[in-house]
Amino acid sequence: MSSTAAVILAAGQGKRMKSALPKVLHCCAGAPLIRYVLDAVAAAGITEVVIVIGTGAALVREALGDGYRYVLQEPQRGTGDAVARALPQVAPDCRDLLVLCGDTPLLTPGSLTRLLATRREASAGACILSSIFDDPSGYGRIVRDPSGLVAAIVEDGDATPAQKEIKEINTGTYSFDRAALEEAVTELSPDNNQGEYYLTDVIGLLRRAGRAVAALTAPSAETAGINTRRELAAAERIFRQRECERLMDAGVTIIDPAVTYIDRGVEVGRDTVIYPFCFLEGVTRVGADCVIGSGTRLVDTTLGNGVTVQSSLLIRSTAGDGCQIGPFAYLRPGTELALGVKVGDFVELKQTQVGPGSKIPHLSYVGDTVIGAGVNIGAGTITCNFDGIGKHRTQIGDGAFIGSNTNLVAPVIIGSEAVTGAGSTITEDVPEGSLAVERSHQTVVLGWRRKRMLDASGQKPEKG
Repeated sequence: MSSTAAVILAAGQGKRMKSALPKVLHCCAGAPLIRYVLDAVAAAGITEVVIVIGTGAALVREALGDGYRYVLQEPQRGTGDAVARALPQVAPDCRDLLVLCGDTPLLTPGSLTRLLATRREASAGACILSSIFDDPSGYGRIVRDPSGLVAAIVEDGDATPAQKEIKEINTGTYSFDRAALEEAVTELSPDNNQGEYYLTDVIGLLRRAGRAVAALTAPSAETAGINTRRELAAAERIFRQRECERLMDAGVTIIDPAVTYIDRGVEVGRDTVIYPFCFLEGVTRVGADCVIGSGTRLVDTTLGNGVTVQSSLLIRSTAGDGCQIGPFAYLRPGTELALGVKVGDFVELKQTQVGPGSKIPHLSYVGDTVIGAGVNIGAGTITCNFDGIGKHRTQIGDGAFIGSNTNLVAPVIIGSEAVTGAGSTITEDVPEGSLAVERSHQTVVLGWRRKRMLDASGQKPEKG
């Protein structure tokens, strides 16, 4: 819609959130609130976007990037003032104008398209997106005339008892004829208790100028703004449900969507099964035919096909096809598992590349390490990669066997097909095909237990 522009109001502080973060940057299902508004606008075909910023302006710009026009509202003197500041930044050929709040993430592209169409069909100066709320307390009421057009918006505090019974409310989303809006905003006055310029006053000005004002009703689940942490949580539930439904429609089995938490845009392949109480966050990609067991959290992680993860945490890691991970594994950033790797229970990996078919079955910490193909890491293996000042690398060649309870003191290289004896502390490189054993001499004292017990009792051992 090259002739249509969107102005997004994102200058407010959001005092009821009780936060140092600008309200529009609070995250919902993995993305800032305002990102959903921008996505809906883009999906409606609108490419001309002006964002009005104020509180935390630098943070908002940093989060959204340079792909938009920004207008700074300072000081913040109401929504009418915000729109008046934005209008000069709108391209001259944009004759239709959408005005949206940056804290209404549930809006859909379809409602925005219908809002624009309704205004045009009615030849109205404005069209208000309204909604029916069972409890409209705190919202401006839509008062319609006998023809069904909008006669006025009455704020909750100014409403008569009869008007308070009206359940149709103003959502704060509008479609305007640009020329009519530009004329009306010049007549706005801050003659109210807040000393602000209200965009809602434009409706009355348009009516007095003889311009019709229409209203389009949208579902309440779509139009709610986010003003409190409770409302944020309610919106989150809706988004999670949408994401689960999207994936299930694409062939993913989600055992219990009500307790499965999937961020916006996460990709999951068909025939993957996701068990309850899993979290798939950020830029996460899961292949086909995977099993994601209960209690698993994947953050910015990529899994190949046929991967099984049980009750584990993976952060900025990758796993190739056929890997088995967990239960209770912790893959920290920079971990890369090749084809068919097994990482078992209570294993922690960090900045480590593991070659095809290698196994780290249990109870190990491996960091800053390159592991070749077909390697077996015994239980209790530790790479001692930090000397108190810097991190050091460990390299383990193809087919090596690391005995249980081995300490690998980096920097160290274990050659291909080399073996370390259980309980060894390896401080020097081990050549290819060699055995390295580092243990103190074992001493056996015969009869020690009986002698100790006698000493403790004060008795003398019998002769003979």
